[in-house]
Amino acid sequence: MVASETRRQRLEQLLELAQAYRGWSRKRLAKALRRDPTKMIPDSGNPKLDFVLDLSRALDWPLDVVVESLFGADEPVHSEVTTDALDVEALDAAAKKAHREGRYSDMITLARRSYMIADAPEQRAVACNREAGGWDGLGRYASVLEAIQRGLRESDVSTDVRMLLKVNLANAYYTLWQLVESRATARDLVDWFEDHPPSTKRQFVVQAFAYYVRGHSFRRLIELEPQHIKHFAALAHTDLEHSRRLHEQLADEYSDEAYRGIARTCEGGIMEIDVALGNVAPEAALERFSDELDHLIDPAAYPVGDQLEAMGWWCIFACNIALRHISDEKKLQQSMALFTNKADEIANHLDNWSMRERVFTMEFARRQRMTDWTGIEPDWAIDSDDVRVLAGTMGRFPAFHGTGWRILQTAKVIRNS
Repeated sequence: MVASETRRQRLEQLLELAQAYRGWSRKRLAKALRRDPTKMIPDSGNPKLDFVLDLSRALDWPLDVVVESLFGADEPVHSEVTTDALDVEALDAAAKKAHREGRYSDMITLARRSYMIADAPEQRAVACNREAGGWDGLGRYASVLEAIQRGLRESDVSTDVRMLLKVNLANAYYTLWQLVESRATARDLVDWFEDHPPSTKRQFVVQAFAYYVRGHSFRRLIELEPQHIKHFAALAHTDLEHSRRLHEQLADEYSDEAYRGIARTCEGGIMEIDVALGNVAPEAALERFSDELDHLIDPAAYPVGDQLEAMGWWCIFACNIALRHISDEKKLQQSMALFTNKADEIANHLDNWSMRERVFTMEFARRQRMTDWTGIEPDWAIDSDDVRVLAGTMGRFPAFHGTGWRILQTAKVIRNS
């Protein structure tokens, strides 16, 4: 009842704002919203979609801004963590613990509480970064962007924290395939360190990851701008080699295998690039990727974390090579089946939505290729679990919407028993 009344009040405020913005009477506004002037607000306080769409047009606001104004910003789900008795330091420690334990909804709740009670810009910026980490764990990358951008709006924040926010912002852009933004943000950091060599562990980590994001952004541009493949491949090779070397140094100095896992992801990306540059034969690279998978029979038995994630991305890099360079129908089928199946296993084991998006996209591309070759669209059966994951992927990656709908329209859905 309280939530319903709150929404009614918010809706009334938006209606008054639309009237003021347009200079309309209540009757004129009702006509634009296709409502009865005497019944503008529904009794439930929950306007229907067509009403919200019309209101967004009346206000000249994006639809998501109107929805957030009515219903509030994204909220974590299934979080019952208690925060009232904790101060900022305790909340931050609890958020870090929740992250280590994979309790991402709790992490978001703790970070938001910390943000609310913080009395210093630095504390609020750190809380935003923690919240972004929780959203990243849930695969909610648009919410990652919002949290980090909120943190960057804080003034008088230390250089280390601001750089950490920026590199995480660059990675969120990269994950969402917003490559102009990811490269520009990472470039600012790379350029900064050319004039101000890193002096703390956090700065070394940010520098290494900035090269990672920019390098992989260049690598993805090989696909989007094939007319400039040599140019972008060369830039990607340089950046990823820098990132690989720096992450190996971090792994050795701090005895942390997570950094070595990121270095492995760089190594896999470099192999894809070497094929694009003509330095390595596609068949040789695919054989190398395949040999690595011989050590990964069961993802559940492999160390969880960046090392396992690296192997998932190696599978994706192998798919890119196969689609780009293999023209034999049988060989393409065999390679893609091997690598997409294993990447799917790893993505599900890690609950990695970014990798899931790539698996769906790779499989869709393979089937398109087979249709082009044979003139016959291959059968594609997906079950209810696949539909659930597909829907989640579509919601997390706006650029994937079109592909997701085409999969749903062409695939045969088999109901799980």
